[in-house]
Amino acid sequence: VQLQASGGGLVQAGGSLRLSCAPSGLTFSNYIMGWFRQAPGKEREFVAAIWWSGSDYVDSVKGRFTISRDNAKNTVYLQMNSLKPEDTALYYCAAGLRGGRRTYEYGYWGQGTLVTVSS
Repeated sequence: VQLQASGGGLVQAGGSLRLSCAPSGLTFSNYIMGWFRQAPGKEREFVAAIWWSGSDYVDSVKGRFTISRDNAKNTVYLQMNSLKPEDTALYYCAAGLRGGRRTYEYGYWGQGTLVTVSS
């Protein structure tokens, strides 16, 4: 199983980025997909997750980030708008049959894509 995340980059505060993650080697539609992030010196934290009937977001990104999935393309997206310097982190996508807000609920992880937001 491989999860390939892409779309990170350098953006000014207030700007937007869209992250993508395309897992291979698993039946995509069976999995809950999540995005996590890890800033330097901090623990990895939950950002958003999506399953067949809904989605969940950490409070700090609600109203600014949108998670979506295209089961036909085996791809999950994270649209990030109104970015803030505190959103700077390495963003990871993850896949799990259980899903949730905890890292241990996801069995497969991508390599991370770096998002840097300048002030």
